[in-house]
Amino acid sequence: MVTITRDEIAMFLKRHAAALAARDAAALCADYTADAVIVSPMFATVNGRAAIETSFRAFYTAFPDATIEFEATIVDPPHAALFTTLRATHEADFFGIPGTHRRIDAHVAWHLTFADGLIARERRIYDFTGLLLQIGVLRAKPAKP
Repeated sequence: MVTITRDEIAMFLKRHAAALAARDAAALCADYTADAVIVSPMFATVNGRAAIETSFRAFYTAFPDATIEFEATIVDPPHAALFTTLRATHEADFFGIPGTHRRIDAHVAWHLTFADGLIARERRIYDFTGLLLQIGVLRAKPAKP
């Protein structure tokens, strides 16, 4: 296993952020090891580059204007933690839910583990139920005083 430095992770994350901004699924999946694992509330556990690319393509199809604002980054090789805000419009099918044209806004925490200069494991933490509420799939009753 190749050791990765703090500066190398910082440069990697800058390139990865550019691929996220460009919504480039092919470039994004190239940032992962061949057997990488992503764990997220939306896609559960995704294994391997092909499945990772498929998940990015599905997300960007459903939310074609998705943007991610990076708020804070913590690097402790071989790990990095990112704190971001995701904003997007639900325009197309999302797990069988037709586009609602509603906006979503979510705070997302990412924990990345690097191996051989690439992401080997990624865990995303966010309020998936809140996203479903925002696109109108779920309804919530206001709390009673």
